[in-house]
Order: sequence, then structure tokens, then C-alpha cells
Amino acid sequence: MKKLLGALCGFAMLASLVPARAADMHKMDERLNDAAAVIAEVMHTPDRGIPSSILSGAKCVVVVPHYKKGAFVIGAEYGQGVATCRTPRGWSAPVFVRLEGGSFGWQIGGQSTDLILVAMNRNGLESALKSKVKLGGDASAAAGPVGRDAQASTDIVMHAEFLTYSRARGLFAGLDLSGTALSQNKSDMDAEYDNADFEAILHGSTPVPANAQHFVSTVARYFVVARNQ
Repeated sequence: MKKLLGALCGFAMLASLVPARAADMHKMDERLNDAAAVIAEVMHTPDRGIPSSILSGAKCVVVVPHYKKGAFVIGAEYGQGVATCRTPRGWSAPVFVRLEGGSFGWQIGGQSTDLILVAMNRNGLESALKSKVKLGGDASAAAGPVGRDAQASTDIVMHAEFLTYSRARGLFAGLDLSGTALSQNKSDMDAEYDNADFEAILHGSTPVPANAQHFVSTVARYFVVARNQ
């Protein structure tokens, strides 16, 4: 009888996990689709888009849709997103990430912002995901130049590991994210890939999952390498 009760309890617990996992996967699918939409909408405004020199030189792209910043007196910031890196065979399967931080000051109200972080070297993103580094401190970050034909400062490109952009209420501009921490979202990574290593994924060893193909193809469409490179 005890064995039967134990088996029934175990089955009930397992059954309860199924809808929870389905809900998590739905949120991840939604995040991937939202990230693709952010890239597409930004690039459909050439006069306010990311410069061609940045698009062609980017090594990795991080998109955080609906990054939230809101507080009363003490600011709090939190967002979940996805990242992909350029590989010899195209753009990698995505890694799920978190961006979080805090700020102090007299703040009332809140806002939701779409964020794009362009990594100008692969090491910056991989180091961040290994040890949850702070942008502007452990990892150099700078507000990215805006305008499809704008020329990015050589100094910015050479010294900033991340160029950061934001979009709120239809406006797209560079953004200072100093003090926010970038890290991998381990629970979502486990749900999507079953304990796969994020570095191996970013290096292209894992096929792009079906739910991520739209996001990865959207990045590939716009972040192309110039023919003369």
C-alpha cells in the first residue's frame, strides 16, 4: 500500500511539472519572437538604425525585449533576453540571458524599454556569462552610435566590449547601462538545451532549435558582413 501511495504521489508530482514546463517554454518562445521583432523594427528605420559598420563588425548580439525599470525612491532594473554569436557557419543558436541592476535616486513611476547590446568581440560576452559581470565596470560598455550611415568612432569600437542601444516609445538611441549585470539564465538554458554548455552553443556546436530559427534568421538578415571584409 505504501509503495502504491508513493508511486501515485510521484506520478502526481511529475504531472504537475508538465504544465509548468509548458508555460516556461511558451514564455521562452515569446521572448525569442519579441527579440526578432525588436531587431526588425529597429532596422526598418534607416535614419535611426544601427550603423552599417557596427552591423558588419558585430561578433555577438544580445536582445532584451521589455526591459523594465521602475521604482519609488529606489530604482530596480530587470530583463530577460537572448544572445547569438557569429560563427563560420552563420549565427549560433541562442543563449538565454538576464540583465539586472539597481539605481538609487528619487524615482517615481516605471517604463519598459527594448534593449540591444552589440558585442564587438566574443570574449566580452562569454566572460560576462561566466561570471555575471557589470557593464561599464568589469566589461566596458558605451552608448552606440545611431544612423545607418553614421561612422562609429574607432576609439569606441576598439575599446568598448559592448555598444548599447535602447528603444522606448518609438525612439531608438544609444544608452548608458553602467552598473547593470549581464549573466546567463541557467534555468531557461536547461529547459531549452538540457544542460548544454553556453560557450559550445555560441561557437556553433548546437543546431538552432525550431523555436529560435526566426530570431536567428532575423539577426543574420541584418547583421551581415560587408563584401569587402
